Amino acid sequence: MIWTGIRDALLALAAAPFAYYFAAILAGSAFFRKRPSDPKDFTPPVSILRPICGLDRETYQNYESFCRQDYPEFEILFSVSDESDPAIPTIQKLIGDFPQRSIRLLIGSEPLGESDKVNKLCRMTREARYDFLIVSDSDVRVEPGFLRAVVAPFSNPEVGGVTCLYRGITDGSLPADIEALGNSTDFAPGVLVAWLFGGLTFMLGAVMATTKKHLGEIGGFESLVDYFCDDYELGNRIAARGYRIELSRLPVAVDYPYETFGGAFRHQVRWNLSIRASRPWGHLGLIFTQALPWAVLVGALVSPRAAIGYFAAAFLLRNAAAISVGFVGMKDPLVLRRLWIVLLRDVFAFFAWAASFFPQRIHWRGQEFYVRKRLLVPVPTRH
Repeated sequence: MIWTGIRDALLALAAAPFAYYFAAILAGSAFFRKRPSDPKDFTPPVSILRPICGLDRETYQNYESFCRQDYPEFEILFSVSDESDPAIPTIQKLIGDFPQRSIRLLIGSEPLGESDKVNKLCRMTREARYDFLIVSDSDVRVEPGFLRAVVAPFSNPEVGGVTCLYRGITDGSLPADIEALGNSTDFAPGVLVAWLFGGLTFMLGAVMATTKKHLGEIGGFESLVDYFCDDYELGNRIAARGYRIELSRLPVAVDYPYETFGGAFRHQVRWNLSIRASRPWGHLGLIFTQALPWAVLVGALVSPRAAIGYFAAAFLLRNAAAISVGFVGMKDPLVLRRLWIVLLRDVFAFFAWAASFFPQRIHWRGQEFYVRKRLLVPVPTRH
């Protein structure tokens, strides 16, 4: 009798991925059909902060896209750790190619904490001329209307932060495509479901926009220098002050380098660890977004035929959600071009999620860390 109750409960839980995929389709439709706020007269000057560490696959094209913005007044600040950074010649070329733009290169930052990225953000914020700040990773590429789309929500004084979904640009290698496909078909649907059922209380690291005023209320970037997930902390702290975190309707692109399967897997494990560190219940709940392990469970509890029927139905709905959000909503051409690898992506994602429950060291920018209570703790160096 007890076993029958457990079996029925597990089979009921197996319906969760169907509910999630359906919710993702609804969320994508609602979000991308929403009329964007576009106050034509709201174009405050903006400082774009770009912490840099080395070269990306198409570094110049990524940097250049920020210089081609259709926006009246903005500046771009780049920050590197030291004069040996290989990105410096590219930044200097950019400055020469766009003399009409205000572009500054800052070398070095005060080591306030363990996160080199946030240390750089502290200096750039102090030296930024304008109140409106947009933080963007070095591998991000944007469209000419990016600044207008991100700044527009701030016309509402209730908004304290804006962030963006992102799709991937790759060299066509299978491991990179698997990772990039996850942005539009896994990550974005999850963010949109969160948006649909209560709004966002976090930001996404590719783009984070706020103001010096809102930063000051949470202690500035200085309060985040030891945190693993600075994007989560920034958005969550601003939201805790009673402000809204808005999601821009204009996605950006992230440039993925050539990767091996091992490198892609380690990157996905680290991404799962970031969710586990910042939102442990959300990390645990990822199992309800994945049909594959539930199909195996249905096979064990019912029959192989039932498992095949379950997975076929779930996979059709999962692909519908991927197309609805990733292709129709985010305009990601990779979704249709590589839709056949969604199943491989799901297997990859499940094992990366499972691996993230075991003790891990974070390999980040040439350093190793443990994550303890959301904080970066350096791995002691052996002598």
